[in-house]
Amino acid sequence: MECKIREWKIEDASELAEMLNNKKILDNLRDGLPYPYTKKDAAEYITAMHQADKSETFAFAITADGRVIGSIGIFRCSNIHSRTAEMGYYIGEPYWGKGMATSAVKQACRHVFANTDIIRIFAEPFAYNTASCRVLEKAGFQFEGLLRSNAVKNGQVQDMKMYAMVRKTE
Repeated sequence: MECKIREWKIEDASELAEMLNNKKILDNLRDGLPYPYTKKDAAEYITAMHQADKSETFAFAITADGRVIGSIGIFRCSNIHSRTAEMGYYIGEPYWGKGMATSAVKQACRHVFANTDIIRIFAEPFAYNTASCRVLEKAGFQFEGLLRSNAVKNGQVQDMKMYAMVRKTE
């Protein structure tokens, strides 16, 4: 089974809600997402992505066999970091361990590097999220360091890891 990334469609709201309404996934993402995650939440997210500045926000549905199985976004930073972008992603639990996240990360990075002036894409997974760290490594990201006591998630202070991919120059 192969995955592809594509722009979000409002019709994706049901599948997005189904995949993201999972505490195991939310425990590995930033705060701010409601739980339970509803179709209305999903529709609001998709609408926001449609309205976002296309030079700063690159948001994609991850699909396989015609179904939405996850989400990936790359978000441009500002000021002196305006050519740097942060990436976040998730894959629905039924698709874990099948190479889908690695494939989606590679596709999204190729798209952003080919179509923008961004020179660096980074991600900061929780240090305990070894699966996400492995996805980044397999996709070609370099581990740059441990960010000690960098976040509070579910009431616990957490370390995070810094990974980055830099645009290849000719």
